[in-house]
Amino acid sequence: MLREFAMSKGQFTSATIEAKIFELLAARRPGATICPSEVARALEAEAWRPLMPQIRQVAQSLADANRIVVTRSGAPVDATQPGGPIRLRSVSNNG
Repeated sequence: MLREFAMSKGQFTSATIEAKIFELLAARRPGATICPSEVARALEAEAWRPLMPQIRQVAQSLADANRIVVTRSGAPVDATQPGGPIRLRSVSNNG
């Protein structure tokens, strides 16, 4: 319970989230995408939902640095803006 509370406070660093994003992308075929919730679940299986805003912020920072592409329905979008599900894709694996 204490761990769940700590994780809901966003205790993962941006570097940890970045590393998990790139780890999951590397495990996919070239051009494949991942869902931000996969990153959250890989970091915190039980209390993953509170991590989603932080993961979206980190994803957008990576997109701003041209390290990944954030898409919705295949088109690039801002990960921090509402509007539905997004996907993350490696820039080097555009397929």
